[in-house]
Amino acid sequence: MPIPSRAPRRQGPRPLALHLAASLSVLLTSPAGLPFSRSGSLPWRPDLAERAESLRRDLAAADPEALSRAVDREMRRRLDRLLTGLERYRRHPYRRDLEDPPPVWTEGRARVTAFGPEDGPPVLFVPSLINRGYILDLSARKSLVRWLAGRGLRCYLIDWGAPGPVERTFTLTDYVAGRLQRAIRAVRGLSGGRRVGLVGYCMGGILATGAALRQPDDVACLGLMATPWDFHGDDKAGALRTAAFLGPAEPMLRAFSELPVDVIQALFAGLDPQLVLKKFSSFARKDPDGDDARDFVALEDWLNDGVTLPAAVARECIGGWYGRNETARREWRVAGEAMDPGRLSMPALALIPAADRIVPPASARALADAIPGCRTMEPPLGHIGMIVSGGAAPKVWEPLEGWLREALA
Repeated sequence: MPIPSRAPRRQGPRPLALHLAASLSVLLTSPAGLPFSRSGSLPWRPDLAERAESLRRDLAAADPEALSRAVDREMRRRLDRLLTGLERYRRHPYRRDLEDPPPVWTEGRARVTAFGPEDGPPVLFVPSLINRGYILDLSARKSLVRWLAGRGLRCYLIDWGAPGPVERTFTLTDYVAGRLQRAIRAVRGLSGGRRVGLVGYCMGGILATGAALRQPDDVACLGLMATPWDFHGDDKAGALRTAAFLGPAEPMLRAFSELPVDVIQALFAGLDPQLVLKKFSSFARKDPDGDDARDFVALEDWLNDGVTLPAAVARECIGGWYGRNETARREWRVAGEAMDPGRLSMPALALIPAADRIVPPASARALADAIPGCRTMEPPLGHIGMIVSGGAAPKVWEPLEGWLREALA
């Protein structure tokens, strides 16, 4: 009797060892922290001082042995829930339920796919370099480009692909003034010469801004979704901590000519070291056969399907953007030309999610403020939630569609 084939077990969340260490450092050290909590010797933030004192009084009034046993039980319960969530995710049967259309343009590892009627107003979506482009075409239930295509727009989506031998030599100039510029012109050619709407998501918005500045005759309008610009605007110290990573990473960049996926993921994990603990503990409570569970797995699979970053690009982004804040200072250069968004005269829209923890709203507002006449919307969603959450359609997709129709008319 033949043994049925099984889908390969997932390796994520990446890097798994780091996420487990961060979660276990909280759970397993909880009993050891009790004496310090009871004595009031823990260093609390000033804004938490009143709540900390109330907690200290409650702890002091509790029976020490009973409290210790209760904390131990709770620690074990939370650890079990985390491990249950991780195991259910890694074994979940869901696999992406969409097939990519055949590419209409390719160059190196990059490919452009198209959705919607060929005579519809053309819009090219530009994702980040470090994540796969299909976040905008995530699943049958959560696809921004297919939703817009169903309403008559001709949506093109570029996926940069994992860097190969050629791309590992690239700088940001190679991407913006080279590959993206040629993709825009190819899309315009496929659209009967019509100027193209350009919409960038996250880092892709910075690339799209650079392309719009360099080729305004090809670009009809510029949409920016959760696009950072002022990297020191909200948390300068945090940005400089990220930039400080560049020094220790330099031997790796020289050895591999790229920044590995797990290293990039580790940098993002620093934004919220306990995020995996929270979200996989929550996943353990979901019905594994329900839509919520499948949506969770679809998104996690995308998060763990990142790509490496060419070494020169990593140096420009981490050192130039996070360290020196070259974008906000209008010192970021593409092919030697300073990228000044104040020179843009095309219609522009900035969608700035108010609950974004990856791109603080202040960072994104700086770009909107720098573009003359830029329209802004601040939906009450997060960085990824603005694309795939339950509130994405009414709060982001529909306003974006309306604006694109107006700008491309």
